[in-house]
Amino acid sequence: MRKYVLLTFVALLLIAAVPGLALAQEEAPPSIEEVVLAIDTTYVFLAALLVLFMQAGFAMLEVGFSRMKNVGSVVAKILANMGIGLVAFWAVGFAFTFSDGGGLNAIIGTQGFFTNPGGDVDATFAGLSWTAVPLSAKFLFQVAFALVSLAIVWGTMLERTKFAVYCIFAVVFAGLIYPIVGHWIWGGGWLAELGMLDFAGSTVVHLSGAMAALAGTLLLGPRIGKYDDEGNPQTIPGHNMPLAVLGVLILWIGWWGFNSGSTMMAVGQTFADIALTTNLAAGAGVLGAMAMSYAYRRNVDVGMTANGAIAALVAITAACAFVDPWASIVIGFIAGVIMYSTLVFVDKIGVDDPLGAIAAHGMGGIWGTLSCGLFATPALLETTGYGVAPGLFYGGGFAQLGVQALGIVVCGGFVFLTSYGVFAILKATIGLRVKPDEEFDGLDISEHGVYGYSEQLVATDYQNGNGSIPDPDRRTAEGTV
Repeated sequence: MRKYVLLTFVALLLIAAVPGLALAQEEAPPSIEEVVLAIDTTYVFLAALLVLFMQAGFAMLEVGFSRMKNVGSVVAKILANMGIGLVAFWAVGFAFTFSDGGGLNAIIGTQGFFTNPGGDVDATFAGLSWTAVPLSAKFLFQVAFALVSLAIVWGTMLERTKFAVYCIFAVVFAGLIYPIVGHWIWGGGWLAELGMLDFAGSTVVHLSGAMAALAGTLLLGPRIGKYDDEGNPQTIPGHNMPLAVLGVLILWIGWWGFNSGSTMMAVGQTFADIALTTNLAAGAGVLGAMAMSYAYRRNVDVGMTANGAIAALVAITAACAFVDPWASIVIGFIAGVIMYSTLVFVDKIGVDDPLGAIAAHGMGGIWGTLSCGLFATPALLETTGYGVAPGLFYGGGFAQLGVQALGIVVCGGFVFLTSYGVFAILKATIGLRVKPDEEFDGLDISEHGVYGYSEQLVATDYQNGNGSIPDPDRRTAEGTV
């Protein structure tokens, strides 16, 4: 009986499949152009996924460098910035960055708000017309970049900033400040016309985030206990270095999408070569920071070493498509050295940067942008379609180096001044900083009403007589908490 039932079931399946097989035979196979587009779109989608996952890296990095009483506020801020940044960049930021601005195109885009081309996609979003992937793929990739830049802003302002400040500034930064710089360099603006090189965003993403961070930190002031009565810096160690290093490794992997994905197409592109220069630079950055740490303090500081990798990744971001592997090692090593020196200097002059974002993303972004004017090769510039002069070391003279320096000064100055203005308004109205007692107790409770590590910290608070919530592990005879 079972045999007859099985035969009947198979026969029914074959009968059902016949129309589909006939239809498939009638359909024409996809064209070469359709296959290429599908491959390119899949590649950009996966690259966007890697870049978006970098938010997890920032979360772990910031959690590791924070104290236990503030880790909940870190992850809350990451989530809020992702939500706000996504919507703000979709509504106006993407249009400001990549659309045709008509008579204002040198400064800003003026079409395609809410990511609506209103007709010809390439004509509206002229800044991305060079890649044929769908508009949705273009947006997903570019918004992930905007979120990275926004995440950089808060690394310097950890452990004492009001949550509302994060939310308000995120709207302005993702919706206006970042897009203007992006349009100048990537959207066909005036720096693009001059031929500025910034393949994946050493200036657009990283220097912009760092300069906004510097502006906010100067107005915010250092954490309580960071400096003694004589103004000498005191170490405030993070609570979990393994988590911080995990964050760095996630960011490192995410950079494969960040730099290599910036080709925004896979077929006929040298994305594997870009991944190679990216990773060589990161490894050299670790070595540069280790060398500086040992020279400065006769041991290898784990946090500094981790920041060496970040600084090198930031630096190679501008030049990754334009330089040979040997040059990427030089760029990365120098980035690690510059990062360490800057972090020590910034600490001494009274700027409290818990994450080292100003040193890693700021100085790394400056050095990386300049390195294009030093190491860019004629062959790779031709391969990538950039019709500009090669670097100084390849006979290009100082022309490209001068353009790179101009871009750094103008973009860095613009972001700093506009961000300083926004933060100054916030300071005069709602205030930037939590109250001293809230900072002392930790932002997890004052800003979010819950501990990041609830069991341990609630138990400590209760035992010290500062709370009314018992330790969850301490049960009464009745079995209640």
